[in-house]
Amino acid sequence: MALTKAQMSQLRDLRHKRHREASQRFVVEGPKVVGELIEAGHKFESIYATYRWMPDEKPPAFNLVSDDEMVRISHYPTPSCVLAVGRVNRASLLPHELDTGFTLALDGIQDPGNVGTLIRIADWFGFDRVLLSPACADLFSQKVINASMGSFARVRVITAELPPLLSSSLTSVLGCDLAGENVHELESLPAAIVVIGSEGRGLSPDVAATVNRTITIPRLGRAESLNAAVAAGIVCAQLRNRV
Repeated sequence: MALTKAQMSQLRDLRHKRHREASQRFVVEGPKVVGELIEAGHKFESIYATYRWMPDEKPPAFNLVSDDEMVRISHYPTPSCVLAVGRVNRASLLPHELDTGFTLALDGIQDPGNVGTLIRIADWFGFDRVLLSPACADLFSQKVINASMGSFARVRVITAELPPLLSSSLTSVLGCDLAGENVHELESLPAAIVVIGSEGRGLSPDVAATVNRTITIPRLGRAESLNAAVAAGIVCAQLRNRV
């Protein structure tokens, strides 16, 4: 059945955060990311695909569309062959949850690619959860989901104000600082929260005030700084290798 103009308009509108929030839906596009999320167990509300994307087993809510219809609903200048719609489902924290396990907390990281990559890093190192401050890029933006790959469906990500959560936690809250402890000499920790700030501004003052241990990645060369995701990867690897 052909898509109506109203349906096509609604699908295009999901590129904007306000429409995602209003409809409680998000969209991802492209055979790689859609395939990764299906493989990771994500259940889409609907999938629109041309004849060029025909999996061996059609997923639920599969809709065959024409190339012209895909052009009209695509969020990309060069349309893909598959576009999927999911429900926005925002996770929440249980009481005292941050006191156990490992948490990656992102403070004001606005670049969607970095946010997605950091979620993938948390997945790689077996972190229990990721916290996003409200100033971070929206978890349900297509750029974040694409960069996270299948990790979007595997990692619990909670968007919340960080200061009250971090200040009430009983575990170590680790923030990066040039004058901090050498991360490579860090002892084994049963639980920790790793806080990563934006590359331009670092940690916000309210979040920095909740840090009870500072760590640093020793600089051996002359680079001014590390990309947030690179720094997080080094810290997460060191923490998890010590467990």
